[in-house]
Amino acid sequence: MAEALLDVANLSVGFPRPDGSSFAAVKDVSFSLGAERVALVGESGSGKTMTARAIMGLVAPPGRVTADRLRLAGTDLLSLPPRGWARIRGAAVGLVLQDPRFALNPLHTVGRQVEEPLRLHAHLSRGERRDRVLAMLEAVGLDNPREAYRLYPGELSGGMGQRVMIAIMLVAGPKLLIADEPTSALDEALRRQILELLADLVVKQHMGLILISHDLQQVADFSDRVLVMYRGHIVDEQPSAALSRSPHPYTHTLWTCRPSAATYGTRLPTLDRAAIEAAT
Repeated sequence: MAEALLDVANLSVGFPRPDGSSFAAVKDVSFSLGAERVALVGESGSGKTMTARAIMGLVAPPGRVTADRLRLAGTDLLSLPPRGWARIRGAAVGLVLQDPRFALNPLHTVGRQVEEPLRLHAHLSRGERRDRVLAMLEAVGLDNPREAYRLYPGELSGGMGQRVMIAIMLVAGPKLLIADEPTSALDEALRRQILELLADLVVKQHMGLILISHDLQQVADFSDRVLVMYRGHIVDEQPSAALSRSPHPYTHTLWTCRPSAATYGTRLPTLDRAAIEAAT
């Protein structure tokens, strides 16, 4: 079999407590990923974002990352020095954050910010970089790439800002994209547009996607399979089409607790922690 794009075996992230003990935010997480869309879901505090930060090498001291194996496209991420991480981030793996209002630099134009990964990771002339940026702005669905190129982040709508963030992460052609709650700051219509865009770009660019969310139903339509996290562990893994039939009590509750027209006037289910602990 071909080597997985991302191979994670027994990944843990720990932080020291004042009494000398350690708190494990992520505990023995294992999964592999190819050119596919995988959703990482769970309630707030379940370890989703910390797992992503560990993959990106962004766990700051005194946090400690350990794993039996953590490899991206054949590169051992555990042994990378700071200079090695600088070569990897943006070129091999990109991270899309939740809110473009805080992730984009308000002092630089869209064009300059999308071009930055190319200046760092590609040997292109200025004109070639500009052409690549304009093509990427068009690929992420901005109607007038040349106008968007000259705008500042404060002149963008929320949906435009999120598309610009995706363009920044994809312009250098990474193998893996991690999108951490990429639609949390958007309304429902824009959420679907952004998720559809991500799903489409993954197929077109033959890359891997880790889509992080607390909303199981929302990501189900835009992923191939789903990893469900609870208190730092992966407790369930299902093809997206089988999520509604998962026997795990945590997955079942996440699936059924979202309000909808069909549940109006009825009491939504709540987590039975005892049942979940017994199942894990």
